Amino acid sequence: MSIKNITPCKVNVSSETGTLRAVLLHRPGVEIERMTPLNAAHALYSDILNKPIVDTEYSNFCGVLEKWTNVYYVEDILEELLKDNEIRRHLVYESCDMDNCDNGLAEQLMGLDAKQLADILIEGYEDSDWNGGEDRYLLKPLYNLFFTRDASSTVYNRVLINSMSFEVRERETLIYEAIFKHFFKVETLNAMQWDRDARTEGGDVQIASPDLLCIGQGIRTNTKGIKYLAQTFAKERAKFNILVQELPKSPESFIHLDMVFTFLGKHQCMAFEPMLKKTGLFAGKDTTLISIDNGNISYHKVNNIVEGLNSLGWDIEPVIGGGSDPWNQLREQWHSGANFFSLGDGKIMGYRRNTHTIDVLDKAGFAVLKAEDICSGKVKMADYEKFVAAFPGSELPRAGGGARCMTMPILREN
Repeated sequence: MSIKNITPCKVNVSSETGTLRAVLLHRPGVEIERMTPLNAAHALYSDILNKPIVDTEYSNFCGVLEKWTNVYYVEDILEELLKDNEIRRHLVYESCDMDNCDNGLAEQLMGLDAKQLADILIEGYEDSDWNGGEDRYLLKPLYNLFFTRDASSTVYNRVLINSMSFEVRERETLIYEAIFKHFFKVETLNAMQWDRDARTEGGDVQIASPDLLCIGQGIRTNTKGIKYLAQTFAKERAKFNILVQELPKSPESFIHLDMVFTFLGKHQCMAFEPMLKKTGLFAGKDTTLISIDNGNISYHKVNNIVEGLNSLGWDIEPVIGGGSDPWNQLREQWHSGANFFSLGDGKIMGYRRNTHTIDVLDKAGFAVLKAEDICSGKVKMADYEKFVAAFPGSELPRAGGGARCMTMPILREN
């Protein structure tokens, strides 16, 4: 385990592929073991996970990042923040209020030390009178917290505290708001403070460039959330664009834009072919360019997200996830085959299990590096101009996300 990093850095992300200088992670903890087949669907999982295997897979994932950049862990920062009595009181009472706990529990939690309290706020608090029913915890475990991308996302020099679409994830935002307000001391945005029905999630928000966002519109991010971002930037920027891709409402593998589209570098992206061709579940799904020009907002339909990028002067080529076989494309998209995370231009990481996608990347000029070799020091990422750090994943993908889902970049250098 790495040494705790509790010295804040600058917060700024103006692209998806600038050299990564700092990232926020959360090691999956006891909370993921507090699911049963009865509550897994409520927790937004399609299955329950084997934690010892998760631990091994995650150690390879975070080990690659620790070799590359400055890594912060949610649990470490939270423990530090909870030493402040005002922050502690706010988080405890707001958490108990959101989960409908009584003040007696809140007062009890206030007496714990910072480490114990940090663990409980993440892992949940068991009802001592539990009688074997489905609801065992008074304070609910944050089952999805290791997907650090979703509840908050860096948007240029601010952080968007996202308005989560499912109640089981709402309490995550309390922790992230405290982290960015009190630890990193950065300004935050929040769509729900503009309209209570507006929804945004970080998996749908991609920072293409200083003047362009790519956003998914589906079950997690809605039109009001996108309108909030458009109006926010219309007040601040003379010229700005938002490229919106409509997503299917089901199945759950299409919950966010980054499940079908991610940037690999300045001139390459990973894409799910039916999204580009508007076939299958993407038939009839719109791709819309929102243009901001001196306060005026206009909407234009484009054929697909790549053509929309090219119309804005980008020279970008799609790499097709799963290869040329539609059957393999569907199989690998299901297990986050398009969900790559960029460490820098042409330097990416993703699941090794998606063999057809990894093979396509190999043919596209990406050296395929084993995460285990990187973590052990056998292989140095700096020796390669383009690479994919492929890490093992049998349990982690079953939670419904990949490398981009599990990372929240704080600082990139362009």
